[in-house]
Amino acid sequence: MSNTKPTREEGLELFRKYNKSESLYRHALSVEAVMRHMARKHGEDEEMWGVIGLIHDLDYEMYPDQHCRMTEVIMREEGWPEDYIRAVISHGYGICSDVRPQTLLEKTLFAIDELTGLVTTSALVRPSRSVLDMEAKSVLKKWNDRKFAAGVDRSVIEKGTADLGVELKDLIADTIAGMREVAEEIGLKGNPVV
Repeated sequence: MSNTKPTREEGLELFRKYNKSESLYRHALSVEAVMRHMARKHGEDEEMWGVIGLIHDLDYEMYPDQHCRMTEVIMREEGWPEDYIRAVISHGYGICSDVRPQTLLEKTLFAIDELTGLVTTSALVRPSRSVLDMEAKSVLKKWNDRKFAAGVDRSVIEKGTADLGVELKDLIADTIAGMREVAEEIGLKGNPVV
């Protein structure tokens, strides 16, 4: 690591070293954008939050059965700071990690990781196939349909929302707002009716 605070370029290089999947890359960009949005909203370190969002699934493609555990190994080998490592590992709390999210950054990552998947799927079934003209109520309409985006663990989102002390609709609105900033890069620009 060239410095104590990893750059986006270093994060992207490390992510690309372990991941070739375009869908996983788009997910990483989505989470990064939402983390940056949330950092700005709370007056936090946007670069740190964004880089952590970008690399949170670092090991997922190559080591899905060791998710979070291999990320810890890789990040330590690469000389990443402990607070970055801890934040990334905490997003798997209760699933593949016993590191409980404690900071605002960690709680935010935990809450929005799965939520970006639900927002993505909700956008793709819209006539516009876009997040640019989508509102939180569109996602909420799909919330109770467990067959819709069945791979999204809503209980994780609920726990994350409770830990943050926010309303689900507000977290969805923030997630959409963050993803709008990278709509084209994540394939969700579509043809919005604005």
